[in-house]
Amino acid sequence: MTNIEIRHEFRPGDIGRLVELHGLLYSEEYGFDHTFEAYVAEPLARFVLTKTDRERIWLVDDNGILMGSVAIVMQSDTDAQFRWFLLHPSLRGKGLGSKLMDETIAFCREKGYQRIFLWTVSDLHAAAALYRKAGFRLIEEHTHMIWGSWLTEQRYELEL
Repeated sequence: MTNIEIRHEFRPGDIGRLVELHGLLYSEEYGFDHTFEAYVAEPLARFVLTKTDRERIWLVDDNGILMGSVAIVMQSDTDAQFRWFLLHPSLRGKGLGSKLMDETIAFCREKGYQRIFLWTVSDLHAAAALYRKAGFRLIEEHTHMIWGSWLTEQRYELEL
């Protein structure tokens, strides 16, 4: 992982690549349809255009190619949302997800948030294990048709 760079500023092409990466990987791994890309693209565009100093993105660059991300998005003065957490399969299992989790939690504490929440789906077992290890608790779930599949969405929270 010596060629991995984690950066916080977007470069030309990053937004499209991030939407594409989410769309392709979630389609290949979980059967999500094209509507998932729109779900990623709309709030990501808003984030890019309105980002404050209480929000940050971590962009994972491998040899000049964007291969993952995570972001903290302000939802209120006290609550932050953990979003767009994704690593290309070639980067998984190397501790990078844990490093990103630790950095996002530290950032939230530094910025004075009281709580971090995230939405995921129950099929993402490795991510859920990482969330629980970091102290997140599952507080809500519901099953419905979304992104072309029947999925159980889950909300996790971490009190800081």
